[in-house]
Amino acid sequence: MNLIDRIHDRTAVIGILGLGYVGLPLADAFIRKGFTVIGLDTDDSKVRTLKQGKTYIKHIPDDKITGFLKAGFTPTSDFSMVAKCDAVLVCVPTPLNQNLEPDMTFVIGSCRDIAANMRPGQMIILESTTYPGTTVEVMKPVLEEGSGLKADRDFWLAYSPEREDPNNSEYECETIPKVVGADCEYAREAAVALYGQVIRRVVPVSSTRVAEAAKILENTFRAVNIALVNELKVVFTRMGIDVWEAIDAAATKPFGFMKFTPGPGIGGHCIPIDPFYLTWKAREYEVYSRFIETAGQVNRAMPAYVVSRTMEAFSQRGRGLAGSTILIVGLAYKKNMDDARESPSYRLMDLLEQQGVTVSYHDPHIPVIPPSREYSRFMGRKSVDPATAGDFDAVLISTEHDDVDWDDLLQRARLIIDTRGVFRQPSEKVVKA
Repeated sequence: MNLIDRIHDRTAVIGILGLGYVGLPLADAFIRKGFTVIGLDTDDSKVRTLKQGKTYIKHIPDDKITGFLKAGFTPTSDFSMVAKCDAVLVCVPTPLNQNLEPDMTFVIGSCRDIAANMRPGQMIILESTTYPGTTVEVMKPVLEEGSGLKADRDFWLAYSPEREDPNNSEYECETIPKVVGADCEYAREAAVALYGQVIRRVVPVSSTRVAEAAKILENTFRAVNIALVNELKVVFTRMGIDVWEAIDAAATKPFGFMKFTPGPGIGGHCIPIDPFYLTWKAREYEVYSRFIETAGQVNRAMPAYVVSRTMEAFSQRGRGLAGSTILIVGLAYKKNMDDARESPSYRLMDLLEQQGVTVSYHDPHIPVIPPSREYSRFMGRKSVDPATAGDFDAVLISTEHDDVDWDDLLQRARLIIDTRGVFRQPSEKVVKA
């Protein structure tokens, strides 16, 4: 029985490499459709947690993990299990290095681990967001060299970008259309068949490069438009115009306008990173994507702008930042989530402490700051009670969680630096930033 036949009768074993915000929902989708799923991760602590029927992602509860295990889900860090898989879906981080260049460490490492345990007839699919050409230029040679097998002859290679929007109840893994690209007909057919078992609409494209380009286009579109409203925030503030009121008014137009809102910067694993993947790759072709690079610069400058507005607010009240205390509300990069990856709150904390500020934070979804590569010194700090807001010289709103009592915060705080437009009515306490 060939691969496509095993997919159609759901006897194919699915490997998910990377058990994070992308990998676990994907595992869930295949498990619910009756597939046997092996979860692979180099992080032993994640594997142990899952084996105990526990979760580390807030919107995926413990009982769902328990259900995974009852259905035969096998979480493991033993990569010899790759040999048991018919398809391996790679969902690993693709960060930037300090020079804003692609860091392929996780992709290359994963491919080496896979290659050491591959067998003929398998399908390998990359889901991580990356620049056009990664699948063929990076994955393919590592897999072929490590396994001694030939792509599109001995094994099948495809790219299908993740489109998860964590904690968005309107869309689940199976209801988000899935783009699939491959460079040979059989690989494309097999990948479409695979995702077609669990996702309502699969969108095949002609190559892995087109699929990679589609994903990076999506995220660049968001980054550019967020940069636009962030820049307008700076401009309108100088004009004495409330940018949030202007955006709300513009959004009443039923056509030709899509609403984006400003903030203290951008976070998450995609939007702050992916456009730089594209600009880096473009330079290989002697094309300089100035528009995209400018958008990235605008977004990366927003934490500094917020700190400058905070400094202005303190100065108007006859004091400086040095020696003051500030409570940052919201550590997560997005409201109602427990994900702080690339959160602008970290940069805000860093910049404020450089000014001599003692910084605390409150986030109902993140009781303790998790490990991070760039801001490891913040690890272990604990969220404080928002009832203590009055003890601080100022409260800085970085994330507008729904379960924060904003009215109570307004009553308690001495000064509020509002980067999210939470408070629309004018108040002597509130400074828009």
